[in-house]
Amino acid sequence: MQSMASSHFLCINNVIPISPNPYRTIHFPQFTPFGSSNFHTKLHFQRPKIVKAMISDSNFSKKQVEVVYNPDERINKLADEVDKEAPLSRLTLFSPCKINVFLRITDKREDGYHDLASLFHVISLGDIIKFSLSPSKTTDRLSTNVSGVPLDDRNLIIKALNLYRKKTASEKFFWIHLDKRVPTGAGLGGGSSNAATALWAANQFSGGLATEKELQEWSSEIGSDIPFFFSQGAAYCTGRGEIVENIPPPISLDLPMVLIKPQQACSTAEVYKCLKLNKSSNIDPLTLLEKIKRDGISQDVCINDLEPPAFEVLPSLKQLKQRITAAGRGEYDAVFMSGSGSTIVGVGSPDPPQFVYDDAEYRDVFLSDAYFLTREENQWYKEPASTPSASDFDSESA
Repeated sequence: MQSMASSHFLCINNVIPISPNPYRTIHFPQFTPFGSSNFHTKLHFQRPKIVKAMISDSNFSKKQVEVVYNPDERINKLADEVDKEAPLSRLTLFSPCKINVFLRITDKREDGYHDLASLFHVISLGDIIKFSLSPSKTTDRLSTNVSGVPLDDRNLIIKALNLYRKKTASEKFFWIHLDKRVPTGAGLGGGSSNAATALWAANQFSGGLATEKELQEWSSEIGSDIPFFFSQGAAYCTGRGEIVENIPPPISLDLPMVLIKPQQACSTAEVYKCLKLNKSSNIDPLTLLEKIKRDGISQDVCINDLEPPAFEVLPSLKQLKQRITAAGRGEYDAVFMSGSGSTIVGVGSPDPPQFVYDDAEYRDVFLSDAYFLTREENQWYKEPASTPSASDFDSESA
C-alpha cells in the first residue's frame, strides 16, 4: 500500500460532556462521574472503547476499520501475571462515608486538638476504589475520575498503603483507581473512608497479616476519623475521634435521609478557630446517646457544637439550614450539619425541599439521598444493591 493520503478518526464512547455546573440538582438513576482518568484509561467505564478510523489513499476507496479496545481486560491480564502466588491480584471495594448524628466538643487539649464525643454512623453514599497488584516494587499509582485530587503521598490512600508496608514489611505496591462520588469539604469523612478501605485492601492482598484491631489502631497515625470505619458502622467516638466504641445500630437502618451540600466548603481549621467552648452545649453526650437508643432521632438530640462556628465562617450555610427546616417542617425528624460542614442532613425523608430546585441560588448544590449502613465482622462494607442516587459533585481535592 502506498503512503496514506488522509486519515480521519472518530472516537465513539470516548467523549464525556462537561457540565458547566459541577453540581446539578437532579437525581440520576445511576451516578456517572464527569472528568478524566490519568491512567487505566477510565477504568470506571465497564464497556469497551470503540474507535472507528476512516482511511483513504490514491489506490483504494475509503474503508472504515473498527477496533475494540477494552482497558479493563488488559489491566486484569497484567494484574494476573504480577504475582501468581498472591491470594488475589485485583479487588474492588466500596468506600462509604459517614455522618455525625450528634457532635459534642468537650474540651481543648494541650496538643492543640479538641476532645469530642460523637455518634458516628456510616451511610450508603460512597466511592468505589479498584486495586490491582502493580508490577512495580517501588511505587503505587493512583488515578481518579475527577480533577484536583492529589495522586501522590498527600492522598490518604497512598499514606495508608505506605503505613501498611511500614507496619507489616509487605512489599506489595498497587495500581489504584478512585471513582469519586462523595464531595469534599463536606464533613462526611470521604478521605478517611478511602484510607481505611486502602488499609483493608492491602491486608487482603497480603493474606491478612494484620487483625482488624491492628488496622484500626495503626490508622489513627494518619487521621483521627479513620479508625471509626473499622467499627461495624455505628460507634460512639471520643478523644480526637480515634477512640472508637462499637455499638449496635441505635437507629433503624431503613430510615431515609437527604444530603444537601452547597458548593462552598468549610475549612475545618477555620471552624475550630471560631469555636467558643463556653458557648457550646453542656448536655452530657451519653445522655444524647441513650435518648437516641430509646426514642430515635429528633431535632433536640442532633446537636453539633461546630454549627455556630461553621455558620460564622459560612453565613449562607446557616440560611440553608433554616430554609430546609422551614420548608420541610414535619417532613424531617431532624435537620443538622455533619462534622465541620458543609453538608446539611435532613433525616426522615430522601427528598430535598422544592426550593433547592426552584431557586437559582441553589442550582449548584450537591444532592443525594442515603440511609444508614453497617458491615459484618471480617467483611468490608458492601455497596448497596440500589445505590442512592446522587448529583454531580465538586471536583476539588479528596
